[in-house]
Amino acid sequence: MQAADQTPQAAPADVTTKTDAPTSIDPRVIGAGLVGSIVEYYDFGIYGYLATVLSVVFFAEGANPTTALLATFATFAAAFVLRPLGGLIFGHLGDRFGRSRILAATILSMCAATVAIGVLPTYSAIGVGAAFLLVAARCVQGIASGGEVGGAAAYVAEKSPPRHRGFLCSTVQFGALSGALLASVTVSILNSVLTEEQLADWGWRVPFLLSLPLGLVGLWIRFRLEDSVTKDELATGEGLASAPAAELIREHLPGLLRTLGLSTLLFAGYYVVYVYASTHLQRTAGFSPNAAFWSTTTTLVVSCLTMPLFGHLSDRWGRKPMLFVASVAFGVLAIPCFALMSAPSLPLAVVAQVVLGLSEAALMGIVFAAFAEMFPSRVRYTGIALGFNLASMAVGGTAPLISLWLLDVTGSSLAPAWFLIGTAVITAATSLTVTETRGTALRAV
Repeated sequence: MQAADQTPQAAPADVTTKTDAPTSIDPRVIGAGLVGSIVEYYDFGIYGYLATVLSVVFFAEGANPTTALLATFATFAAAFVLRPLGGLIFGHLGDRFGRSRILAATILSMCAATVAIGVLPTYSAIGVGAAFLLVAARCVQGIASGGEVGGAAAYVAEKSPPRHRGFLCSTVQFGALSGALLASVTVSILNSVLTEEQLADWGWRVPFLLSLPLGLVGLWIRFRLEDSVTKDELATGEGLASAPAAELIREHLPGLLRTLGLSTLLFAGYYVVYVYASTHLQRTAGFSPNAAFWSTTTTLVVSCLTMPLFGHLSDRWGRKPMLFVASVAFGVLAIPCFALMSAPSLPLAVVAQVVLGLSEAALMGIVFAAFAEMFPSRVRYTGIALGFNLASMAVGGTAPLISLWLLDVTGSSLAPAWFLIGTAVITAATSLTVTETRGTALRAV
């Protein structure tokens, strides 16, 4: 692939662009984008990585292990059903009243729900009530996280110089993988130092309670942010949408549908490669929980290190070609990688998971800049949050459940790969409809 001309693209003649775009990189912007994603994906990651333990702790003792695990993943998926609602609520508030205060609220809500899971009574203490409380806490997590990433992406994009927007927006997703990595390392350490009995008795609570200091640090950072919506706009309301969701559907539906299509593989890939794969390595290939967790940790480290590079490359080569190549690579590599992840060779399984992780890192490093460039500032928070979270509801939280179900129904260790291929086709096709926007000023209306 040859590097494209780095001259910023001209804005379409029929749109108004922001004229006050930043000209230099502000480290505080990077911190603001990182912190919320770290907390969100740490919170969601520890649940996925502890799925086999939580299935014993919160669901009927003596039940079929597969049934209990399916129930645990179903509870995992429950939070995703409410993410679009969270996107609408927080997106509306963020587009109407500014980004920074709403981003502080999302991180506080996520942290509170995660800590609550860490102190819940178990099935052995109160019976089925434990599962209901777990679902309730997950629902709060889902609503809060529905407003987190869309707002963070909008904020970072609006505070980024146009020629570095791809790189800086990739830091939001870098935070997501860093949070998942932190969760994986935490669970890996617990598996190394605790017995299975200790982990099931009290050790599973530790990662959830550790969300408290993470959330407090994040809240401190968010309260100190300068908003990306101007003071005049916030004071007068001029330039702000009175009903962002209605305006989004009425005037920017193509952008919303593209966001949904591009997010389809993004979510399916994330939760298959970084969450479900750990369970797959244990159940299908027969590796120990410790080996499976460290394979996922290695994959997350490599993905974290390469993701900013993919964001930078999208600033040089464009969003559209990078999105298409990453989607096609995912689809082509899914079957051979799952074949290796189902074989008894741990080194080959780790390599295969890392390769799939690189394809996912490429998508994650590109999409948020592309999303921000699809919408004007009046509906940007709502547009990103709604499209992103509709995909999360459809294929994100359900990805581990679908993968496990396909594996049991077909008896084929390659079944999850076909799920990835299906979502890759959707995202690759959507990428072909995207208008190239690298280097352009963000739209005001």
